[in-house]
Amino acid sequence: MDKGIGFRRNIHLSWLDATAKFLLETDDSVELRDRLDPVVGEMISSRENRRMAIDILINIWVRNGERYPKLRAEALSLFAKAHTSSDRIWLHYGLTLLYYDFFRLGVDVLGRISRYSDEVTARDLKKQIYADLGQLGAIDKAAERIIFSLRDWGILTDTERRNVYAPRRQALRTNGRDIEQWLLAAALTANPAEEIPFADLIRLPELFPFRFTVGVDELRTTSRFEVNRQGLGWDMVRLVTSKYNEAQLWP
Repeated sequence: MDKGIGFRRNIHLSWLDATAKFLLETDDSVELRDRLDPVVGEMISSRENRRMAIDILINIWVRNGERYPKLRAEALSLFAKAHTSSDRIWLHYGLTLLYYDFFRLGVDVLGRISRYSDEVTARDLKKQIYADLGQLGAIDKAAERIIFSLRDWGILTDTERRNVYAPRRQALRTNGRDIEQWLLAAALTANPAEEIPFADLIRLPELFPFRFTVGVDELRTTSRFEVNRQGLGWDMVRLVTSKYNEAQLWP
């Protein structure tokens, strides 16, 4: 649970970009921290708070490589070729889903709210998380960190009402089908379910900011996914490699 609730600092998109850029040049975690310190220090003066923020950045872009080497390696390759900020957000978001269970729960809640409301508040988010997890002390601040970060990433936008935000549902697009497939793989890996109907996979609540154009037939042709037709015409999608044995890289 500590890993899940560990999203305890506001995380700026520019910091995530810097982390990935530095990682393309070095995989030494000590050097990465040294290079990130002045970047984060432009907004955080407290040494301890800087350390906590850098821990989160390292967890997202470095520690994920220990558990999900293929997904992280592919994310780094896609980042190096990404031409737009939107494309990079797909990658940052997917890696954050993978590492932080609490973040995945938070954006799942926001995605569900966005299906019936054009507005969301931190209070709405906290209320549902409390219902799911109970009155854990770290939830209050961590939920606010998610709200702040999603606003900075352009996923939530301010409204005319104070502390009320508009979810940008399916607002982020990419011309890269490889990026779409990568995020679906990351989301399926992070999700508790072993397999999900394709129609539900591309509409997972936690993926509410993204518009997918990839079709189920495209997934059938990859070595990453296995698609099986079941009763009622459902195309069930699962990862070829078990999420618990992801170190076996896809060919």
